[in-house]
Amino acid sequence: MDQINSRPITKYMKHPNNQFEEKMIKDIFFTQLSDMIFIMKVDSEKKFRYAFANEKAYEHANLTQEDMGKSLEEVLPEDRASHLYHYYNQVINTGEVIVYSDDIEDQDGQKRSFESRLNGIKDHEGKISYIVSITRDITSTVIEKKQLMESKEIYQSLIVHNLDAILSVNEKGRILNANPASQKLLGWGHEDLVDRSIYDFIDKDGVSKIYGVMEKTLEGEPQEISDCTFFGMSNRKINTQLKTVPIIVHEHVVGIYVIIRDLTEKLQNTEKIHYMAMHDHLTGLWNRKALMEHMQNEIINSKKINRNFAILYMDIDRFKYFNDTLGHQAGDLLLKETADRLLNLKATGFRVYRLGGDEFVVLLAEREKWEVQKFAQSILDLFHVPYNINGQDYYVTPSIGISLFPTDGHDTETLIKNADSALLQVKEKGKGHFRFYRSDMNEAFPNYILMESHLRKAIDMNEFVMHYQPQVHLKTGKIKTFEALLRWQNRKFGNVPPGQFIPLAEETGLIIPIGEWVIHSVCQQLANWREKGHQDIRIAVNISPKQFLQSNLPEVIQQALIENQLPASSLEIEITEGAMEDTRAALSMLQRLKELGVIISVDDFGTGYSSLNYLKSFPIDILKIDQSFVREIQINEKDAAITKTIIHLAHNLGMEVIAEGVEEKDQVQFLVSVECQKAQGYYFSRPVTAEEIEQKVLYA
Repeated sequence: MDQINSRPITKYMKHPNNQFEEKMIKDIFFTQLSDMIFIMKVDSEKKFRYAFANEKAYEHANLTQEDMGKSLEEVLPEDRASHLYHYYNQVINTGEVIVYSDDIEDQDGQKRSFESRLNGIKDHEGKISYIVSITRDITSTVIEKKQLMESKEIYQSLIVHNLDAILSVNEKGRILNANPASQKLLGWGHEDLVDRSIYDFIDKDGVSKIYGVMEKTLEGEPQEISDCTFFGMSNRKINTQLKTVPIIVHEHVVGIYVIIRDLTEKLQNTEKIHYMAMHDHLTGLWNRKALMEHMQNEIINSKKINRNFAILYMDIDRFKYFNDTLGHQAGDLLLKETADRLLNLKATGFRVYRLGGDEFVVLLAEREKWEVQKFAQSILDLFHVPYNINGQDYYVTPSIGISLFPTDGHDTETLIKNADSALLQVKEKGKGHFRFYRSDMNEAFPNYILMESHLRKAIDMNEFVMHYQPQVHLKTGKIKTFEALLRWQNRKFGNVPPGQFIPLAEETGLIIPIGEWVIHSVCQQLANWREKGHQDIRIAVNISPKQFLQSNLPEVIQQALIENQLPASSLEIEITEGAMEDTRAALSMLQRLKELGVIISVDDFGTGYSSLNYLKSFPIDILKIDQSFVREIQINEKDAAITKTIIHLAHNLGMEVIAEGVEEKDQVQFLVSVECQKAQGYYFSRPVTAEEIEQKVLYA
C-alpha cells in the first residue's frame, strides 16, 4: 500500500488545489464509480490481503472497515476464496492482465453475472506487490447476448428446418446460402449451389419476370409469384410458388431471401381431381359437368364464327331390363363397351359424354343437318354388332334425340332439353332410331316463317299473357316475390311453348318489343296489387340477352315505373349468365340499372362458363340456383355439394339465394338445412295467372 500512497491522486492533475481537489477525486473514485474496485496486497507468503475497496466493492462483497488487511480466506467462504486465488495466482505467475467471468447470487438470491479484470502493480524490484481488481456487473449484457444468441438460433432453426426451400442471394442473384430443403428440392449439395446464379435454375421464359421481382425486392418490397418453374438436377421440372423477402441490415437491403414452395405434387393432384370431376368413373368418358362447360364454350365460339353444332342425346333401349336380368356387373360391361364403340367412330370433331345410367351425349361440332343425320346413322350401325358379355352374344339398340344450334336453342339447357324431348318421341315411336327436335316444332308450326308471321302480330292481337310463379320463403312460408313468365296463346295453334317462340323472337329481334311489353305489363300488375293493399310485393322479369344489350333498357324500365308510380325496389331484373359474356358492356348496363334502384338477379347460376369471375365485380343481389343442380340433390352428392357451395358463396357475398325447379319435399328439406332463403317450383305452385295468385296466395 506504501507504493500507492506515495503517489497521491493529485499528482496527475495540472493545477491541483491540494485537499479540495484530491478529496473530490477520491470521492468520485470511492463512491461514484459503478465498477467495484479491490486493491489486494501480496504479502511475503503470497497471500492476498484487502488493502482498499471502493463503496461498490464494500457493498458487493459485504465488507467492513475491519476487513481491510485481512486475507481472502479470512473474509470469504473457502470455496469462494479458492476460486479467486486461482485467478490472482495467474497474475503473479504470468505477469499478464487476467480477465474472467463468474456468476454470483446477490443478497436477494438473484443470479448475476460479473466480469473482473486483474492487473498486477510491480514495486521497484519488479515484483508484483499489489493486484488491482476491477469488477463490473455485466448481467444485462449477458442477458442481451443470450437473447441475441437464442434469436439467432431460432432464426437459424426456422431457415434450416423449414419445409420450404430457402435461398439467400446477393443483389446480383448469386446464392450465398441454401437450406437443406432447397438442396433436396433442386437435387444439388450446398457447395454445388453456393456462388451459382439463381437464374441458372429458372425456366428461361420466367427469367425476366423473376429479375423484375428481384429488382423490386431490392427496393425493400417483398414480392410473390404464384407460378414459377425451376429446374433441378437432371433437368427435372419443378412447379413452384416463389416469395422474395429483402434482407435488411442497418436499414440497407444487403440481399434477398428467396422462399420456394414446391407445388408439383399439388398441381398433379389438382389435375387428377379436375379429371375426376370432369369424367365418368365407370367409362372414363366426359361427364355432365364437362358437357355443360364444353357446350357453353361451343356456343360462344359458334356465335363468333357463325357455325352450327349438334347435340345427340342417346340411351340404350331396354337397358333396365338387361341390367335387372343379367346383373349390374354385366350392365357395367355393356356401358363400357358402348363407350369404347362411340369413341372409335370414324369421324372427327366430336366428343362423347356419359350423363349417368345408360344416357350418353355426343357433341358434334361444325356439321350441317345432313352431316348430323349421317353421323347418327353411323352410331346406329355400331349396334349391329352383338355385345359379347360373359361368353354370350346380346343384341341391343340405341335411341337418339337430336337438337341443333342455333335452330333449336341458344343455351345449353334448351339444347339438352330439346334433344331429350326428341329422344322421348323416339321411345314413343318404336325405339332404335333417331329423330331431330325440329320435326316436333313442325307439328305445331309448319315452318319458322309462319311462326314469325304470327309472332309479329301477337302483341296487337293481345295473345300474350303473363303468368306468375310464387317464390316461397323457406323459413316463414311467406310469399312476397314472384317470377313473371310469358305465355303465348296463339289464335290458330293454341298454346305455343316458350322454348319454341323465345329463340325465334331472339333471332328476329322481336324480343325487344315483346320484352318492353312484358316490363309494362308487369308494372301495371304491380300497381294493381299495390292499390289493393299489397305494398310489399316484388316481381322478377326475365330480360333476354339481346334486350339486355339495348342501350335504352334503363329508360324503358324507368318510364314503366314512373307511369305506374312504383318504387324501383318492387321490380327485379333477371338476367342469364349468357347475357354477361361481354363483361365490360354487362358491367356498364348493370350499374345503370342499379342506379335506378331495381333488384338484379342472375338466373340459372352455375351453368355458365365464368360464374365466379363476375360475382366480385357485378352489382348482383340474388343468385338463382339452376334446376339441373336441384333436380338430383337427394341422390347426387356432387349436385348437393355444388348447391351447398353456391348458397354459402352467395351468403358470404351478401346475396340472396333462390332455388329453381323444386318438385319434391326432400329437396325442400335439403334447401332448408343449407339455409337457402327462397325456392320456387312445382312443389309449391306452377306458374299461374294473376287472378289465381290473388285467390290462392294474396287472399288465401
